Amino acid sequence: MRSTVRLRILITCGVLVAAGVGGWQLLPSDDGRTDPITVGTTDEVTSLDPAGAYDAGSWAMYSNVFQSLLTFKPGFSAPVPDAAESCKFVGTKLTTYQCTLRDDLSFSNGRKMTAEDVKYSFERMLRIKTDVGPQPLFPTLKSVTADGRTVTFHLSGRDATFPLKVATGAGSIVDSSMYPADSLRAGNAVDGSGPYVLKEYKEGESARLEPNPNYKGAVTKTGGPVLVKYFGQSAELSAAWKAKDVQVTHRQLPPDYLSTLETGDGTRVTEAESAEIRNINFNVRPGSPMASRAVRQAVAAVIDRPAITTSAYKGTVEPLYSLIPQGFVGHSTAFYDVDPAPDAKKAKKLLKEAGVSTPVKFTFGFRKDATYAAETAEIKKQLEETGLFEVEVVEADWQNFQKGYARGAYDAYTVGWLPDFPDSDSFTAPLVGTQNTLHNGFSSKRIDTLISSTQQYSDRSRATTDFREIQSLVATDVPLIPLWQKKDYVLSAEAVAGSQYLTDGTGIWRLWELAWI
Repeated sequence: MRSTVRLRILITCGVLVAAGVGGWQLLPSDDGRTDPITVGTTDEVTSLDPAGAYDAGSWAMYSNVFQSLLTFKPGFSAPVPDAAESCKFVGTKLTTYQCTLRDDLSFSNGRKMTAEDVKYSFERMLRIKTDVGPQPLFPTLKSVTADGRTVTFHLSGRDATFPLKVATGAGSIVDSSMYPADSLRAGNAVDGSGPYVLKEYKEGESARLEPNPNYKGAVTKTGGPVLVKYFGQSAELSAAWKAKDVQVTHRQLPPDYLSTLETGDGTRVTEAESAEIRNINFNVRPGSPMASRAVRQAVAAVIDRPAITTSAYKGTVEPLYSLIPQGFVGHSTAFYDVDPAPDAKKAKKLLKEAGVSTPVKFTFGFRKDATYAAETAEIKKQLEETGLFEVEVVEADWQNFQKGYARGAYDAYTVGWLPDFPDSDSFTAPLVGTQNTLHNGFSSKRIDTLISSTQQYSDRSRATTDFREIQSLVATDVPLIPLWQKKDYVLSAEAVAGSQYLTDGTGIWRLWELAWI
């Protein structure tokens, strides 16, 4: 059931006509306007070094200042060459992947890019292995070799999704002469080869990007200068938009603003397919109350998703009852099948049969923001009204929150999740595989086996049965509880063209598509 959102979405397909405005007005201007377009977001860059971050804000930046061997074109789920001239699996075993690097690439500092830089970038990412780094995305990557312009990836098992992973921010290529082999690069300097050059960066405040005149790759036309402004909370972004301090907003405006938004008054709204989801994640390490499966199952039995989506999110998100969201291969309703409605009696029975004393006391962490605070308050209310739980809520800024859940500081915590690439594997291996990105201590041999099984199929539909079994097992073991799924909204001033291409759910932030009209 789709939630009702009072948004009039303007869909641009070559020609867009709205409020009597002709489509010609959406074309870039030739009047020579050179001042930067200002883009506002609440996503944060946790590290300018690709080996040090695995989050939406950082990867959005990487897609502009770095290159990967492959990338995604707008609206397409199959990757295409970017820094590579060509890429392919060698043989039929899907265990050797080979790319030929373009011969005309250079980093923003002028140094020529080589295949050794590609090899170096992957090896240092795996070696540094930061707590919040992207290395969990490559469990099958055994080694990388470079010979001339050829880069060969040797995998420990069949992995048809490997090219998709290479196309993400985790595949960003760095200058081997500028990035330390065993540690993250300090400071705010970036040496990449992407469509933009990072001219100035103020942590937590802004990033000034200018087109890279030496860029060569999949992007055929780079845009103009862009100033990205970072806001700590959604209310601050909303205030900046209303004050016209930003011309484009992306992630996240407050739900109460989105739910009442009307186009007009110089505003263009685009709804993008993003498959963004949000889960309650459990720390299952020994010592946490959530190490008990019965406790996790009891929480799942009580959670009322529709109440969360309507109270905290004003109907701008939809209840989600599966690990894999709607629109992806293998989507099911596994959690609904187990718990079709909140049931405190069932929760009480589960705890009693497991010999768990009540109320169960535990900590619940969330990222500091008014919307997330409202969501957490609703969850706390639902749990404590049963008399079975006593919840201590803990809020933290994004970077401290990430470090906190990585070290096990919270028994439960909520994290939003955007797919790294357009495939169901992006919701399984990183979230419930052994050594997952949530660092919650969860491990299941059967789930790991099924994840490996899904990765062997080039025809992804053949993995449907395995994906559904994974979700069924997750709904039983409950290392996490899916809460909701949402669309991605981009707002832009009428003076800006190209905002409809800014995002499409592949994790790439196409700032180069933005232009003055």
